Amino acid sequence: MQPKSKTILITGTSTGIGYGATKEFIERGYLVFGSVRKIEDADRLTKEFGEKFIPLFFDVTDASAIKQSVETVNQKLNGAGLGGLINNSGISVSGPIEHIDPDKVLHNFNVNVLGIYRVTQAFLPLLGTQSNHPSEPGRILNVSSVAGKMAPPFMSAYVGTKHAVEGISHSLRRELMPFGIKVVIIGPGAVQTPIWEKGNLDEFRNTRYIQSMKKFFGHFITRGKQGLPLDFFSKSLADIFETPNPKTRYTLIKNKFMSWTLPLMVSDKSVDGFFFKKFMKEG
Repeated sequence: MQPKSKTILITGTSTGIGYGATKEFIERGYLVFGSVRKIEDADRLTKEFGEKFIPLFFDVTDASAIKQSVETVNQKLNGAGLGGLINNSGISVSGPIEHIDPDKVLHNFNVNVLGIYRVTQAFLPLLGTQSNHPSEPGRILNVSSVAGKMAPPFMSAYVGTKHAVEGISHSLRRELMPFGIKVVIIGPGAVQTPIWEKGNLDEFRNTRYIQSMKKFFGHFITRGKQGLPLDFFSKSLADIFETPNPKTRYTLIKNKFMSWTLPLMVSDKSVDGFFFKKFMKEG
C-alpha cells in the first residue's frame, strides 16, 4: 500500500474560509502550503502557524507564479506526493445585470473559474496523475456555494461562477477516476468571516434597482453574520477531506431545511415569488 501524504495546498489562506481551513488542518498534523498575495499576510501566518505553514506567493490569475509555486512544493515534498488541494480562492461581484460592468464580471470568472483550471492543472501531477506516483492519490475539494445551485437576484456574476464550479467539478471527478483522485464539491451557505463587512452599493444608487438591492443585501449581510461559525465549518471541511469514501457534494449551511432543502423542492416560480414579495415589490 502506498503511503498517505499529510500535505495539503489551500488557495486563499489569508482570511476567511482559507484561513480557518489552514488552522484546522495544521492542528490535525498536516503541512499546509497556502497561497497568499501579500508579504505581510505570509509573515503573519508563518508567525502564527510556524513551520507547518509554507506560504506560496501567487494570485490564481497568474499562471507564471503558479508554475513557480509548483517547483517550490515539489522541492519541499522531496519526492513525495501532495495529499490534497482545496480550491478556495474566490471573489464576489454584485449588481443588476442591466448595469453591472462586464469587465468586473470577466474578472469574477477569471478568479473563481479559470483560477481553478490554472491551479488544478499545475498541481495534478503531484496529486497523482504522474507516472509512478510515490504516494496514495490526493484529493481535490472545490469550494462552490449554495449559489452554485440557487440564484439570488443581483448576484448573477458570482452565481454564474459557482454554477460553473459545480459543472467543472463533476467533469473533473470523472476524468480523474482512473488515477484514484477524488473530487468533492463543498457548497457552503453563510459562514462567519470578514467578508460580511465588505460591500458597497454606491455605483447603483441612481438606478431603479437600488431600493430592492438595499433590502436584499441588508437581509443577506444580516444572515451572513449569523451563519455557521468558522471553527465549525473548518472542522466539517477537514472531516470531509479525511472521509475515506466521500460523497460527491456536501452542503454546509445553517437551517438547512428552510434555506436549502425546501427551496430546491418547490418550483422555480415559487422561489421567484418569495424573492419578489420580500425584496422586489415596491411599497
